[in-house]
Amino acid sequence: MRSRSALVLTASLIALMASPALSQDAVAHPDRWPTSHSPAALTGPVTEARVRDLLAAMTLEEKVGQLIQADIGSIKPEDLGTYPIGSILAGGSSSPNGDERSGPQAWLDLSRAFREAAAARPGARVPLLFGVDAVHGHANIVGATIFPHNIGLGAARDPELVGAIARATAEEVAATGVDWTFAPTLAVPRDDRWGRTYEGFSEDPAIARDYAAALVHGLQGDLRDGHGLAPGHVMGSAKHFLADGGTTDGRDRGDAAVSEEDLIDVHLSGYREAIDAGVLSIMVSFSSWNGAKHTGNRSLLTDVLRGPLGFEGLLIGDWDAHAALPGCRSDSCPDAIKAGLDMFMAPNAWKALYDNTLAQARSGEISAARLDEAVARILRAKIAAGVFDPADPIEGRFEVIGSPDHRALARRAVRQSLVLLKNENATLPIRPGARVLVVGEAADDIGMAAGGWTIGWQGVGNTNADFPGGTSIWAGLRDAVAETGGEAILSPDGVYETKPDVAVVVFGETPYAEFYGDQETLDFSPSGPLETLRRLKAAGVPTVAVFLSGRPLWTNPEINAADAFVAAWLPGSEGAGIADVLVAGADGAPRHEFTGTLSFSWPRSAAQPPQNVGAPGYDPQFAFGYGLTYARHGSVARLSEQPGLPDDATPLPRFFASGRFVAPWSLTLRDGGGNVRVESPGGASSPSGGVVMAPIDGLAQESARRFRFTTAGASAAVGGPPTAVDPTLALSLRYRADAPVALSIGRATVTLDRAIDWTTAVVPLGCFREADPARISQIQIAAPAGSEVAIEDLGLGTFGMVACPAL
Repeated sequence: MRSRSALVLTASLIALMASPALSQDAVAHPDRWPTSHSPAALTGPVTEARVRDLLAAMTLEEKVGQLIQADIGSIKPEDLGTYPIGSILAGGSSSPNGDERSGPQAWLDLSRAFREAAAARPGARVPLLFGVDAVHGHANIVGATIFPHNIGLGAARDPELVGAIARATAEEVAATGVDWTFAPTLAVPRDDRWGRTYEGFSEDPAIARDYAAALVHGLQGDLRDGHGLAPGHVMGSAKHFLADGGTTDGRDRGDAAVSEEDLIDVHLSGYREAIDAGVLSIMVSFSSWNGAKHTGNRSLLTDVLRGPLGFEGLLIGDWDAHAALPGCRSDSCPDAIKAGLDMFMAPNAWKALYDNTLAQARSGEISAARLDEAVARILRAKIAAGVFDPADPIEGRFEVIGSPDHRALARRAVRQSLVLLKNENATLPIRPGARVLVVGEAADDIGMAAGGWTIGWQGVGNTNADFPGGTSIWAGLRDAVAETGGEAILSPDGVYETKPDVAVVVFGETPYAEFYGDQETLDFSPSGPLETLRRLKAAGVPTVAVFLSGRPLWTNPEINAADAFVAAWLPGSEGAGIADVLVAGADGAPRHEFTGTLSFSWPRSAAQPPQNVGAPGYDPQFAFGYGLTYARHGSVARLSEQPGLPDDATPLPRFFASGRFVAPWSLTLRDGGGNVRVESPGGASSPSGGVVMAPIDGLAQESARRFRFTTAGASAAVGGPPTAVDPTLALSLRYRADAPVALSIGRATVTLDRAIDWTTAVVPLGCFREADPARISQIQIAAPAGSEVAIEDLGLGTFGMVACPAL
């Protein structure tokens, strides 16, 4: 069979259809913006003289190289002998030698290898900058201190605390030879369905404004004309400029359809304070403002940021974000540089991007003046960061990584971040000598408490062994209860032999990052924790719910079923901080008070429109600033258990979306050597290597999976429980392939054409004539040996009249 009569949409046509015209609503007016300015030390006379000397000594090739940042997964130190690249990064899924569990020494060795290779090249020998996402501690490193994510720190309302955390993080980063962290995040999330909500401090920009200077000073210290940062400090990057938290429906990398007034009043957030404090770099957002991608919006990047905001540092793009600009690709985007971007984050296409940018500079498409301006800003930041200086004396002092002082600080942060939503009958604090049942798989899972951006990008697949020196919530409760003469028993399923005095049930969201975490509603859907809470309540056991999440979620049934309910957010590696507050001392008095208050409003229903303090129609379940304490009691009446979702809200089945196989569907790789079920979003291969899977970039970072078929008969099968479906629906597959693709349901197969560019094929279920179109349990993808197939989206939908593939 051939697929010519199936509905096929090419990637270029989809992009054309989806690209809104640039309007005046996306043009900023600098005279409306408030002012700030980078400290004079950043552009002091000693620094500027050195920048001029370097520019005069650099060749055109060297200058263009400064504009390029490559990911360590696609560049080796020896490449620097050919390509004068200015920066490298370790993206969320990249690590030394491809080993996510690499220790500090491997990171330091990698840093030194690149540094030495850069120093050995001829010419001006401008050193590299090496950047990582140390967004809640140096969380790429096994053994690092994992601090609470920003959503918890926002609840703490303590600028001194976040400054100390930034300082500790900088020390751990510097110890591994890394110069730059892509933090702090100053996003103001306005729709909690966004998968990055937990990276923001609050829905209210005032908290980020209060924190920004402390964060920058903690990471960088004070700037000094002509000198690098003081030992134990690293370069920071305020991100993501601008309104990444304001996109419609909370879509990651989406469009913020807001007025310029809202852009200033809400989403300017703490950028002015960060600039005044001397932040050396700002990262531009993937997202858009009123249809125009920020990466190409000159009115924001140049007219505003370099005008009234007075930013003199380095402006870097996000992961391949330039490729989303009209007329641009991953390997070519002069418009981004012309708009004001100084450095491309070009993780994989950096070689071709360098060649094309060099050609554009030679032709004058990128002017010499603009090129020199961008390079000067990069050099200025490098001088201030200290990469021209001898190695930081803290480098190699691995004892600072996960040090007792840093862990004590993280434990304090956990205590201060907890928000008490309910505490009926004085269930908390847990009295001395109590028999405590600790329930839930999450209770003894540090990885779940840490969330995304931990070890790997998505934070999945981690075990407690990946957090040496860390303490799970269970371990913290066990020790605290024992200190008062009580006994704690761990029972993941909540089953017990002797009735406990109280049960602590730990549950919540599993880890995710970025668009992987985008949701349609705020419903917390897993039923297991609710059933456990209700069963314990029916048995007369008082219950304490400890809820782990990266955002407020509709949990009314769980709140009703619990006697006490604690929003613990994503506390990180120091779970004992929870026991510090929940368990009383030997005298029965609280050892620590609840001090956290909501920095995000808690929803009244699962489908309630975004609730942001001060906005029209504000009516949350628990308001911004809410938080009970032991001293300040409050009773919570029974809450409505109607989620507010329409009866027909059941979504159409999606099998693979946003870089994940959607539960309960999973992937099985098959060949003659047997089967292997793939549980994680990373790479995998079948037992004898007949089919090898790897994550690749599609419309977004690692949103697609590539299958390389090395032997005949190998296949990739997406399977799940037999599912009844509407037989009038059609199967939609976004794919690209260098050979024809066999797409099967049951014993029925259709063949899709080779597609070099991303293509969406739509095949009505009725076309699979030897299968039951009303019931699906498996979808199989196969291709000839030696071929490759990549998929980005697989699901069912309604597409109108679409013909079956021709015989």
